[in-house]
Amino acid sequence: MCYYNGIKVTRDEYIRLKALEKRFAFLNDEMAIHKGFDYGDYPIIRPKAGTHETERVDMQWGFLPPYVNTTEKIKNFRYGYKDPAGKWKPAYTTLNATSEQLLEKMYKDAALHRRCLVPSAGFYEWRHVQVVGKSGKLLKTPEKFPYLIEMINQPEFYMAGIWQPNTNVDTGETTNTFALVTTEANTLMKQIHNSKERQPTILPGDLAEAWLYKDLNDQEILDIANYQVASAEMKATPLHKDFLKRDNPHEEVIYQQVPELVYA
Repeated sequence: MCYYNGIKVTRDEYIRLKALEKRFAFLNDEMAIHKGFDYGDYPIIRPKAGTHETERVDMQWGFLPPYVNTTEKIKNFRYGYKDPAGKWKPAYTTLNATSEQLLEKMYKDAALHRRCLVPSAGFYEWRHVQVVGKSGKLLKTPEKFPYLIEMINQPEFYMAGIWQPNTNVDTGETTNTFALVTTEANTLMKQIHNSKERQPTILPGDLAEAWLYKDLNDQEILDIANYQVASAEMKATPLHKDFLKRDNPHEEVIYQQVPELVYA
């Protein structure tokens, strides 16, 4: 769910990011597409301490709770490991935090005290569709078709996020990490992200300001975290399956076997 996110870049940012090009699924002088599972830096917006102003700072995408505090623990947390008995322990995926669980377990303190906004020019999801194979029969495994999802008339929009400083006791280094918040999919996103039916919590101006600055109680936090932007405010563009390798990754393509989206 929303593990690829795009953001527009200035010329100066492009020159700086060029040195880190392997961290991006795509990078040119207009757009950087961040790969979540590379756990690289991403610009987020948070309040300046003691003010009603914001600052845009780089944080590592992939929330790390304070108790994951050694090099080995961080590696095991993100990539999985075998325990002493040889049993595989799967990784924790904390690129996204589900809205319904924000006030539970590892996310609660951040949801109460360290909320942020995640800027985006568009995010990417894969639609699972049963297609007919060469034999004329439906294939057992659905094919995945990528889409770019944007907001109409909003070149940059803002998703709810939470952030957490994490100190590695082996190195003494403190890294700020974050997760973006997801909510239940609207009618459009249920057609696209049809495997899990989730979408980022995209906030309009008044809710974005409240998320950053207001002293919210538990219910207010959950209400904003569960906000669902309307399908009519979104635009979804089908992309080539290898769009990340193309000079123009956002070139639209029509797939004959994929049902047309309904904007209800």
